[in-house]
Amino acid sequence: MSLQVLNEDKDVSDEYRASSARGAKLIRVIATAADRFGEEYIGRLYTEFGTRLHNEGRGRDIDTLRAIAEESLEAVGLDKGLAAEAMDSTEYDDAIRKSHNEGITLVGQEVGTPVIRVGSNAFFGPVVTTIPRGEDAGRLWDGVLLVTEFDDFFELKRSRTRRPSFD
Repeated sequence: MSLQVLNEDKDVSDEYRASSARGAKLIRVIATAADRFGEEYIGRLYTEFGTRLHNEGRGRDIDTLRAIAEESLEAVGLDKGLAAEAMDSTEYDDAIRKSHNEGITLVGQEVGTPVIRVGSNAFFGPVVTTIPRGEDAGRLWDGVLLVTEFDDFFELKRSRTRRPSFD
């Protein structure tokens, strides 16, 4: 999912639009790496980017994003020079838009991220504020799998009252 593509026709603040455009630079790195070296780099790079952005709370200015991209590429065994090449390239923008549209078609426009697909059904979520571990993680995933078996199941939701914790 691309938040930049999702919100391009929506009434969002200029600040949010600029933030999404900066974030899209990391998506370009992922798309480039996936095309050149294999789709297995998609999840690996998302994890590396997410760890630096969310767990470590690193900034989102362009210089920090470039450093995050370079560090993440090296962490997965790719040349950090790919960051400079890919972040400002529009070569894969059509592929990113196509991928976004394929995913969003499964769930509809009124969702955010994450979107997961299980079998023929896709959903927004699950959204949790702490990372379940061990047996709790398995129980949560079993519950997700259970509700996805019902073609008429669409939504569970409550307001989030806690910030995410990445411990």
